[in-house]
Amino acid sequence: MNEMDSAATRLDAALKRLEGALEAHLTRAGDPAALRAEITALVEDRSRLAEELDDALAREQELQALADEASDALGAAIQEVRAALSPEEEEPGDGQG
Repeated sequence: MNEMDSAATRLDAALKRLEGALEAHLTRAGDPAALRAEITALVEDRSRLAEELDDALAREQELQALADEASDALGAAIQEVRAALSPEEEEPGDGQG
């Protein structure tokens, strides 16, 4: 075997190793088009979830405002009931006491 044959054999072996490594890499990485589609789907899901979160936060603020309003109304009603149930204060000089 001469030097050219030996070099060609080494080159062929190196190319086979490179091809095997590249195939293994592509197998691990997957199909680039499929990866792009998956990334696009993830970005769309993230966008949808962010929008849903914004909507939920806005609804939570609305509900909190309604709860505050109801609490104020309930507090006022309690005050009115207490005032109605408590004995009226006697006027000074009414002869009692």
